[in-house]
Amino acid sequence: MSGSDGQSDDAVTVTDAVREVGDHPIVEGGARLGYAVNGLLHLLIAWLAVQVALGVRAARADQSGALATLTNSNLGTLTLWAAVVGFALLAMWQITEAVVRRKRSVKIKSVGKTIVYAAIGWSAVGFLRGSGSDSSTQSVDITARLLNAPMGRVLVAVLGLSILGIAGYHAYKGWTRRFLRDLREHPGSWAVWSGIAGYIAKGIALAFVAILFLIAAVTGTADEATGLDGAMRKLTELPGGSLPLLVIAVGFAAYGVYSLARARFAGV
Repeated sequence: MSGSDGQSDDAVTVTDAVREVGDHPIVEGGARLGYAVNGLLHLLIAWLAVQVALGVRAARADQSGALATLTNSNLGTLTLWAAVVGFALLAMWQITEAVVRRKRSVKIKSVGKTIVYAAIGWSAVGFLRGSGSDSSTQSVDITARLLNAPMGRVLVAVLGLSILGIAGYHAYKGWTRRFLRDLREHPGSWAVWSGIAGYIAKGIALAFVAILFLIAAVTGTADEATGLDGAMRKLTELPGGSLPLLVIAVGFAAYGVYSLARARFAGV
């Protein structure tokens, strides 16, 4: 038997059940926690980027560097557990969005976000267990495996172009204020300007990450693909010395502020 919209009754029942899971207070609260922790991580990445700009060689301006900073803080274990729970429930909420939303583009984005949030949560688990790894090393290792595969350079180039597309979307989303569609109400001008600066800065940083992968594809050298930390360091080689990286650091801090606002105003 089919429903009035052409869907089977079983499909409607499953969709309704998944929607109820997504609307559960625990999942919604966890998703908001995930956004808040994501904001904290971006603030830490911004701080680490400033240290890189100032010549602190040990600083790692990426996700693993931020998680390592949390590990070494007074509330490190508690914050890492918050990251694990928050990103796990945020990933779960994105799965429900992938199921209940009808637009294919929304489904694809939700699946992609599920993978990203689950990966960050798993990285936090690694740091809790004392086995956290360097994101740059992981990026190089993945690139090396791809290069050793059949048509490896093509695969790395496709990865680089995909990241470049994501970078462009981030910049577009910030410039057009499209991120406001993710919120249930207007968050205030301070959050809007933080979102604009944050999304554009992330877009620029991701564009440099993409360029590193494309260079690796052309040269066949995995060591070029050093991820976000490597991209941040490349920014210091631009005209202006450390100034471009400091500007991007401010943008990452702005994204962190926007993410904290999103934790409150997100339409979950």
